[in-house]
Amino acid sequence: MRVCALVLAGLLSACDSTSLPSDHPSPEPFQPVQTKTDEALAAASGFADQTGGGIFATATGEALRLRLDGTRGALENHPGNAVAPGRIRSVFRMGASSALVEADNGLFLAQSGWLIAPPWSELLGTGLKATATTTDGAVWLGHDTGLYRLQDGAVSALKVDGKPLDGITSLAAAAAENGGEGLWFLRQQALWTAVRTAPGTWQVKQAEAPLLDEERPLVVVGLGASEKGKAEAWVLTSERLLRRAADGWRQIALAQTPTQVLAAGRFVWVRAGDKLLSYDADADKWGEASGVDTREFRFLAADESGCAWVQLGAETVALSRGPVPRVLGMLEGMQVVDDAMVVRARVAPGVAPLSLTFEVAGVQVPVRGPVYSLGGAEADGTPKPYSFVGLEPGPHTLSAVALYADGTEARRSVVFNYQPLSTVALGWDKDIRPIHEARCAKCHVKGPGRPLATYEQWKEGASLIVAAVREQRMPADGPLDPQLISLIQRWAATGANP
Repeated sequence: MRVCALVLAGLLSACDSTSLPSDHPSPEPFQPVQTKTDEALAAASGFADQTGGGIFATATGEALRLRLDGTRGALENHPGNAVAPGRIRSVFRMGASSALVEADNGLFLAQSGWLIAPPWSELLGTGLKATATTTDGAVWLGHDTGLYRLQDGAVSALKVDGKPLDGITSLAAAAAENGGEGLWFLRQQALWTAVRTAPGTWQVKQAEAPLLDEERPLVVVGLGASEKGKAEAWVLTSERLLRRAADGWRQIALAQTPTQVLAAGRFVWVRAGDKLLSYDADADKWGEASGVDTREFRFLAADESGCAWVQLGAETVALSRGPVPRVLGMLEGMQVVDDAMVVRARVAPGVAPLSLTFEVAGVQVPVRGPVYSLGGAEADGTPKPYSFVGLEPGPHTLSAVALYADGTEARRSVVFNYQPLSTVALGWDKDIRPIHEARCAKCHVKGPGRPLATYEQWKEGASLIVAAVREQRMPADGPLDPQLISLIQRWAATGANP
């Protein structure tokens, strides 16, 4: 595979301002739900899955998959790999439900219980510092040797005047200063942005961050978009916490100096002095976690439900604002084209709720356990699909709301984009085969994957294939472009025609 340079325009600008609009949080104390694991984890970045659990590096250098309750799940080296991973160094987010694992012997994808060596892993090797995913399906890789974009199974290097963008330490996807979709990164102790101006062309410039004299940016994180707000970049500096909101730069006036920050979806976690704070952007509310000893504290990973995995001394704990249920079958930001699909909720470990209600487009749907399915269940307990017929096309929010005996209400909200099926007939040979040959055949014809060489095999496995690409577990060398995912979904939903 060849690494191609993308055409870029490089611009530099800076801004220094000592007067900024300020947010003055008044955090409400909350007692976090804590899920502990008996596994000893390394003090390295990890990946938290929004459906619960995640992928982490252990203190002994293994790759570990954790479940929602903190127990160990299956994760093994795929027998089709040319080499074993070796000692695991750190783990990064790759897609909605897959992780990129850096090991002594290269980069591996953690998907469906396997560690898989993607075809492009030899191009980069060790030295990964950060990853970010933009809405066009691209995965951005901040590496010691430069900044790379992974899309449609191909890796491209971003360069300015022929020189690599090396030295990146932090990376986040969020709206750029001009309001367009952008990529934010820290490089050489400065804050930069990259904004696409045309296909294959990116404008790279130093951000106009309002930094004080001697103030240095340390970490940049991204706040995701929803119906209630746009994506934002948040910057932890040596002095304070800044956010690039829709109305420009603002500073967060905290009672103590912030030292660590982590974000996923619409939630931001901040360690400030001896306090651990959580911000819910949709509710525009700050909270302060009670009973958490932050003297030996380190963030490992966070997910879109508002959960953060942290190290507290020798312990590793998942912290949540409450017993938040997890939504299965629908991921944050997913494009839904099916008129009917199975959506379930998994309640938090421990005491079962008194009730669980789904909310979508103003409709409340109470459901009963132990299988909390939005569409109800068949007589044998099999979940039924829920019909979206009549739902207006466009962005929507689906919430799973659990009510407990002590009056606690726990909510998980997932933003999705409903684009119902078109009347255009799709066929495997003209529409799906090109995707198969470009992205699937190398693993599923002669490679380690299950056989998927013919139309008949694709039709037989259509439901499994749709779930895998929609949840971004496949292809093994990186997620498909959202338009290609939609194409496969539409083909399967309209009869999986030849």
